[in-house]
Amino acid sequence: MILLSAMLLTGCVQAQPVTQIPLFEPTPEPTQSLNPSTPFPSRPVYAPGTLVDYTAQSGDTLPALAAHFNTSVKEIQEANPLLPENITTIQAGWQMKIPIYYKALWGSQFQILPDALFVNGPAQIGFNTKAFVNSQPGWIKNYSTLVNDKMRTGGEIIDYVAETFSISPRLLLAIAEYQAGALSQPALNPALRDYTLGYEDRYHKGFYLQLVWAANQMNNGYYGWRTGRLDSIVRSDNTMEVPDPWQNAASVGIKYYYAGVLSYDGYIKAIYEDGISKTYSNYFGDPWQNVQAHIPGNLRQADLVLPFAPGKTWAFTGGPHAVWGDGEPFGALDFAPPTGGGGCSPTSEFVVAMAPGLVVRTENAVAILDLDMDGDERTGWVIFYLHLGTNDMVQPGTLVKTGDPIGHPSCNGGEATGTHIHIARKYNGEWIDADSAVPFNLEGWIARSSGVAYQGSLSRYGYTVTASESSSGHSAITAGAE
Repeated sequence: MILLSAMLLTGCVQAQPVTQIPLFEPTPEPTQSLNPSTPFPSRPVYAPGTLVDYTAQSGDTLPALAAHFNTSVKEIQEANPLLPENITTIQAGWQMKIPIYYKALWGSQFQILPDALFVNGPAQIGFNTKAFVNSQPGWIKNYSTLVNDKMRTGGEIIDYVAETFSISPRLLLAIAEYQAGALSQPALNPALRDYTLGYEDRYHKGFYLQLVWAANQMNNGYYGWRTGRLDSIVRSDNTMEVPDPWQNAASVGIKYYYAGVLSYDGYIKAIYEDGISKTYSNYFGDPWQNVQAHIPGNLRQADLVLPFAPGKTWAFTGGPHAVWGDGEPFGALDFAPPTGGGGCSPTSEFVVAMAPGLVVRTENAVAILDLDMDGDERTGWVIFYLHLGTNDMVQPGTLVKTGDPIGHPSCNGGEATGTHIHIARKYNGEWIDADSAVPFNLEGWIARSSGVAYQGSLSRYGYTVTASESSSGHSAITAGAE
């Protein structure tokens, strides 16, 4: 086995968890809509294993549904014999029977927004954020601040956060309007200058950083529900709810965000018809009209190679972990080249194109490789590269073949403890979890998570390489090797 000379800790910096032990005070959740014109029936206390009707939603997978309904993949398969054994994502609209095992404290049945309108995907094509912002009387059109070493206007800030976190700019605008009157009020309330969205944290002062926190929280809820890892929401008053098993990821993502920033009464108002849903509809129309599924049935990953040249041996330094920000989704993997100086030493080694594609964006140590080559990162498969050095970085508009150089790995583009590359995938604007029904597959190396960020492995032909920030020989992996 080849031992790498890379030094210790060549990976992204992991945020340290804060230990909190809240005293949960179960609060009865409303079992019907706050609007009496559209009441919801109460969920019964189902007998264990009761078969209930379920219509598959865009992006559903068997493991996630098993988690939502407190059952098992095997039981769902037995109840739905027409489902293919090797299915990845389930076709939206598929009629299913699911054995349910009751949980207490089920939350709202009201769905706020379709998943396709949560992500920065195909549904956002044609929407001009800056033009829309400038057409409104609100303060956001005259707002500007420094973001990533560049002065940006309000509309540009929305687009930047939407692009970075891959969240719909329309949703971000609705959030800013609902909480701070960004589109309707000519002046920002002075009381909201520092904590515009109500998150009082000294490291998140100002509208931009407040929006970053909001986007991160919404992604945590969305992808936590999408993967089945999220099973409850703790509200700001330390009461808890379990999302209704029939809920969709977008609604859970929005609820997860509001649970952490609003009072209980404010939260309940925000998640029903007269809350953020109404604000969204007032500006952008009924989101449930002509809903288009953005994740097809039985989604398969494009063929990908390791992100370094054939014959080269690098270290697998980071198992599945956050793509951007903190928490979900665990869609990223890290690899580090051998470096003589260790730490953030420069290297002549190149990161390479993992498939043929078109480079559609490069900025702040990031490169986006569009595999369907339509020039829009909101459609089809996309590869996200982070921590690229400034020297020899590929230019936007470049068509590349598999193995062509993209740039050098580095510590640029955020906190990092050593020279490395961070890679992730999107499909139609949705980040794809590394260890999922559509696993990260690099030359047959399949990613597996331990459940803890940065830990995990790659396995192929019965051989396993374990992620290690120390770049030990046990983490060595050679590209192109059979």
